[in-house]
Amino acid sequence: MFQPSTQTILLIENQAAPKHAFEGYLRGEGYDVIAENTGNEALSCLRQFRPSALILDLPLPDIDGLDLLRQSRAAYPQVPVIVVTDDASPQTAVDAMSNGAADFILKPVSSERLAVTLRNALERDALEREIVEWRQTLGQSPLPGFIGHSPAMLAVYRVIDSVAASKASVFITGESGTGKQLAALALHQTSPRREKPFVAIDCGGIPSDLLESTLFGHVKGAFTGAVSDHDGAAKKADGGTLFLNEVCELPLGLQIKLLRFLQTGEFTPIGGSSSEVVDVRIIAATVRNPRTEVSAGNFREDLYYRLHVVPLDMPPLREREDDILLLAEHFLLKFGAADNKAFTALAPEVSSLFRRHDWPGNVRQLENILHAVVALHDGTTVTEDMLPRDLHAACPAPSASVAEPQPRRAAIRPLWEVEKSAILQALEATSQDVNKAAALLEVSPSTLYRKLQAWKSGAIT
Repeated sequence: MFQPSTQTILLIENQAAPKHAFEGYLRGEGYDVIAENTGNEALSCLRQFRPSALILDLPLPDIDGLDLLRQSRAAYPQVPVIVVTDDASPQTAVDAMSNGAADFILKPVSSERLAVTLRNALERDALEREIVEWRQTLGQSPLPGFIGHSPAMLAVYRVIDSVAASKASVFITGESGTGKQLAALALHQTSPRREKPFVAIDCGGIPSDLLESTLFGHVKGAFTGAVSDHDGAAKKADGGTLFLNEVCELPLGLQIKLLRFLQTGEFTPIGGSSSEVVDVRIIAATVRNPRTEVSAGNFREDLYYRLHVVPLDMPPLREREDDILLLAEHFLLKFGAADNKAFTALAPEVSSLFRRHDWPGNVRQLENILHAVVALHDGTTVTEDMLPRDLHAACPAPSASVAEPQPRRAAIRPLWEVEKSAILQALEATSQDVNKAAALLEVSPSTLYRKLQAWKSGAIT
């Protein structure tokens, strides 16, 4: 929260009576006030110091007040300007707000009302600066391997940061290509186990008759071809993290053994006569809906609850629109450096296409496309003709001649549901801080409070 005693307000008021009234009241509120009569006097002040806010009368006797507004915003883009005028025409209000005014007040106005408006503008400015710094910090790879600071990813970072130090099992869900293994690795690398092994096995990519040996190992002679003892993933991960990717693909018989291992920390290699004890943290992942698999009888419910201590859902790329171009730039520079190519940017039409595309293959699809572009072409900018044809077919350019636009996605949700989801994501990302969430969403905090109250009462608004 700002402290009024630290704020210097530049007041530009052409009329003597309101000038003295505003100046006296604001000084009484603890502000330092520099009061001027004309636009040129205000410009002279702006050349000498940066005020905390401007209160600008319209019109001015010497220069166009809107021109002064534009010049002040150009010099100090973050300094809020409150326009006070007796011109009630809608066009004046539109011109003031479109040129960057923080608020627009019609005369006559009381000193108390002006002070409240000023306080709100200063608080909003302070909050916006805090949000900018916060977003910049988050944009600097807050966790190993991750890029992006969309609300959906902020929620992911928060969960990982919260549970990294715990031994609790984490169950990661999400579509293919959303970064489930990357999230598991980030959990390991930010945990006290980071110096110990991170062992990943793909339960869906290993033949079922080899899965138990891969997981728990075997002794020499346990089966045909077992010519020596073999340590399984559980033993290799001792002291560290064991990542079970596509865990829903495990056969039911092996699920029972995994459940016992989770309960006791003990396992017996195939053909072994004694059990071994290890200390591992289990992270599981799947592209399937685990509850559906449980209902279908494909996945044991007791194992599900053992693994599903902390759920973590990785958002699809289509829900991370703010991150798409950040990721694209990262991959472009990465592959350009690897192949000694000069690519540094996307053409505007490519950026537009990337933002419109649904990305069914998610981040992995985006990465592969740019890898191919860099490998097959030369230049500094990725143009549309460098992209695969199927990408154009899947995401045609919008046409003004189309009378009835087609939906971007097959499943369209009601607007109130989309809005509620965005608000809840922002609140989750900001630890339920309504002011910060409002700044991220670029709405007034009062709007969020009203929405939250309506949902609490059972209304849809």
